[in-house]
Amino acid sequence: MSTRGVNFLDRWVSSNLSGLASSDVITVAEAIEKPFADAKAIGISSTEIEEETGSVYETVLDAIVHHGAGGL
Repeated sequence: MSTRGVNFLDRWVSSNLSGLASSDVITVAEAIEKPFADAKAIGISSTEIEEETGSVYETVLDAIVHHGAGGL
């Protein structure tokens, strides 16, 4: 992840995932897609977000499961 990509995803997870810890699979799947749309709206590509970690899915799922959706 570029610094800009890391910062975006960290802020996005902190702001958007509260309450998902007990959500169903479809809600979580939708949450995985949403950061890409939000990033695109401000000019950050999916490549820029995933270039080092390779998986926003794993990052978001980790935040939900291990951090109670409170951040990275």
